Amino acid sequence: MNTGLIAAYCRTIYEADGARARIGRRSAAVDALLRRLGTREGAFVTAWNPFSRRMPRGWNDRMLGRLREAAHRLPRAEGDGGAGGWEERHLLIGGDPRRVAVLGRRFRQVAIVAVRRGQPVRLVMLQPQR
Repeated sequence: MNTGLIAAYCRTIYEADGARARIGRRSAAVDALLRRLGTREGAFVTAWNPFSRRMPRGWNDRMLGRLREAAHRLPRAEGDGGAGGWEERHLLIGGDPRRVAVLGRRFRQVAIVAVRRGQPVRLVMLQPQR
């Protein structure tokens, strides 16, 4: 991944159910949301703009619907994020971030944003499965 894309991830504010997070920082609001979801950890994941290539809004919304279906048994909260003119809808899914990474790969995402109560938010790069 190029440094510009990493910098964009780091500038982004990730939000779900009113709780906001930024990479490298702790978030008491995200900690509280994870408690409400009944989990210690989770990750923000989207189905919008696979491989960080802009897609039409209708296509993105359909893919997010498919992600919701794939995650229907997992605790989750709806949200969005953005910075510098880039905006995406996403889910904060509670549970092991490795499990969320599987969904991220399925929906052709470059990365997920992992959260754990009491710890800084982390960017997790997703390597393609071979």
